[in-house]
Amino acid sequence: MNFPGFLDLFQGLRTLVDSSPLILIARIGFMLLGMLLVYLGKKGVLEPLLMIPMGLGMSAVNAGVLVLSTGKHGTLFVDPLVTDHSQLLELLQIDALQPVYNLLFSNGLIACFVFMGIGVLLDVGYVLARPLLSMFLAICAELGTIATFPIAVALGLNYHDAAAIAMVGCADGPMVLYTSLMLSRDLFVPIGVVAYLYLGLTYGGYPYLIKFLVPEKLRALPVVEKRALVVMPSEKLAFAVVGCTVLCLLFPVAAPLFFSLFLGVAVREAGLHYFVEFIGGPLLYGSTLFLGLTLGVLCEASTILDPKVITLLVLGILALLLSGIGGIAGGYIVYLVSGRKFNPAIGIAGVSCVPTTAKVAQKAVSEVAPNVVVLPVALGACISGVITSAIIAGIYVTLVPLLK
Repeated sequence: MNFPGFLDLFQGLRTLVDSSPLILIARIGFMLLGMLLVYLGKKGVLEPLLMIPMGLGMSAVNAGVLVLSTGKHGTLFVDPLVTDHSQLLELLQIDALQPVYNLLFSNGLIACFVFMGIGVLLDVGYVLARPLLSMFLAICAELGTIATFPIAVALGLNYHDAAAIAMVGCADGPMVLYTSLMLSRDLFVPIGVVAYLYLGLTYGGYPYLIKFLVPEKLRALPVVEKRALVVMPSEKLAFAVVGCTVLCLLFPVAAPLFFSLFLGVAVREAGLHYFVEFIGGPLLYGSTLFLGLTLGVLCEASTILDPKVITLLVLGILALLLSGIGGIAGGYIVYLVSGRKFNPAIGIAGVSCVPTTAKVAQKAVSEVAPNVVVLPVALGACISGVITSAIIAGIYVTLVPLLK
């Protein structure tokens, strides 16, 4: 009788020892990175609602690699590359998170659920109070989503992959997930992971970008309001209905995103409190939990180590950097047009990471002028950024398949 050895008992260690040096280093690195994400989430450096489940999932999936019946190494979490539909029943029985992946991720439904929750939390009155200013700053902050596309193509990516990674510049995770699923399904996993890992940079890195580009004197400029505009709930509801209809008419391929976002807005402004509580509570937080968990377990070393990943990492940072610069440049343009009476730091809020970039702008201003409040104007730009990002996604998903 052959008794199992030590490594046969602890298969995670066995697969670690049997792995190639690259996979071994990557697995250990991802386990440590997952722990770091949990720590940074707990400390509030990164978004805890997303980073704690994502980090724990990342550590667990890279630790829990075993020898499957075929002799290959794998996990019992998710196989994002399944192409044989005859395996579906078996996968639903074995892989713990596979049903969640199939239901919510493979078709982009998770992005729609999160967008619906975001819509419930948004007060579009900030946009309607200053529509031209808000939309202008948001358009300027799309610099990364636009400029990164030709750069990615020049680095060797095809049009589909280039458009998907360029969307990281909008700093809107659900938008990136949706676009990558529509255009670049093969790279959906690394692009999604890159997007959500880098969202923390908007909170940790953008303050330094503001300090570098906007001197303290300009950061201390107050917001000059001639007259406070009061926007009624009926006007916000009308905006949601008309905006949703027009955008769905112009960009049908992104209609699920527009519908989900504006449904949340409409439910909020119509006073449907039971729906508001459900969408803004269990649906949004449940979707965020499974989003973080599933993205974390998708970070299994053998899945994420695609040769293109290094390029994607560089392009993701570049896209976010360009978007931040574009937003601040838009703030400087408004500053000059207004007769030097506008705070340029507000421009960073045009990057649509709601409400993070608006809070970043307010924090940067408060550090030099504690009594200056720019948050309402910043929120208008930030919410407009969600809309402009969805429009850019619609343009990419519509036009890129037509390019040869």
